[in-house]
Amino acid sequence: MSIGKILVVDDEPQIRRVLRTTLAAQGYEVYDARSGEDALQSIREDRFDLILLDMNMPGISGLEACRQIRASSEAAIIMVSVRNTEQDKVNALDAGADDYVSKPFSSPELLARIRAALRRLPTSAESGQETILLDGLEVHLATRRVIARGKEVRLTPKEFDLLNYLVSNPNVPIPHVKLLQAVWGPDYGDQVEYLRVFINQLRKKIEPDPSHPRFLLTEPWVGYRFLRNL
Repeated sequence: MSIGKILVVDDEPQIRRVLRTTLAAQGYEVYDARSGEDALQSIREDRFDLILLDMNMPGISGLEACRQIRASSEAAIIMVSVRNTEQDKVNALDAGADDYVSKPFSSPELLARIRAALRRLPTSAESGQETILLDGLEVHLATRRVIARGKEVRLTPKEFDLLNYLVSNPNVPIPHVKLLQAVWGPDYGDQVEYLRVFINQLRKKIEPDPSHPRFLLTEPWVGYRFLRNL
């Protein structure tokens, strides 16, 4: 029985073959595409749980493919690249990726990243509360819906997990490491740039004025705090 459906997108046939073999051996149902254009066509025709997307491909770039995929799909996206600068990672996350893996990578590392991308934070509402109602903001934890200023906003699964954790632990500064490990998993902790990007994305979606946040506050040198008036 498949434990998840994965689309591997890479222009190198050998990499696609190796990844298909490795992932299938773990119980994943694996498909592949040789370009961003082929990946977009596959996503129009089928639903995937996770997409492994090479950043550097001929034709449509991995970043542009990621943006287009994210516009219509909630699949987890892991960007793969030979480049490993912080700016490359930020660009990938800004485009909608959930994680970033540098080539070359080991099979155990990739499998751990896949498990982290597919994990979903269980609803941990305080006192069993399923809906958080604030000034102009509704967070429905059980149904994973968010309504800001009367309009439903679409969050990616990882964006919702981050918001879920913050709203369930309001008014206290939460350190970067604790947030990363709660949302992505125990192998994370140094990827502060992930939080910067995801918090900025959340602010754009739920804050009345993202440049002057009302809910998602930065705690300098510590982490983030969700402000909820008592």
